[in-house]
Amino acid sequence: MHILDFLFSLEQQLPLILQEYGLWIYAIVFIIIFLETGCIAMFFLPGDSLLIALGALCASAGSVHLEYMFILLFLSAALGYIVNYYTGLYLGTKILNCRFGCIKQEYLDKTNHFFQKHGGKTIIFARFVPLIRSFAPFAAGSGGMRYSYFIVYNLIGAMLWIGVMLGIGYVCATTLWIIFQ
Repeated sequence: MHILDFLFSLEQQLPLILQEYGLWIYAIVFIIIFLETGCIAMFFLPGDSLLIALGALCASAGSVHLEYMFILLFLSAALGYIVNYYTGLYLGTKILNCRFGCIKQEYLDKTNHFFQKHGGKTIIFARFVPLIRSFAPFAAGSGGMRYSYFIVYNLIGAMLWIGVMLGIGYVCATTLWIIFQ
């Protein structure tokens, strides 16, 4: 239970993690974002709140740089989606057919049709919806979304998500620091 408490309050623990582990914080948050976006079972990991807190940490801690954090987390989020897409592509129908016998081929065909029509928007906007974020690339892979199409929207979505969330934390922390001085 201790590890779950830690994970659910991770954004509050960031200054302590930075103090305890120093620049290893980059590797720690890379792994967390990668797992949240790359593994369906890790949907509960903090994504948005962690990114906002990291933006605030970048504004307040001189040793953590916003540019490095952006690049690292962009790579982490993009790679996570790629792994999740390939998991869906190679294992999606096998898992859904074997594990949940109630999933009909008709539903899988509808998913395929949906991703052909709305896949790009879904991949981008899913980044901003916590539970959907972990399932969208898996569904894209199992639904047969073309990889060339997927990768473009994956990169755009990762850039927007990481940039917006880090930016919110950075701007809010900087503004609050100026107001309270």
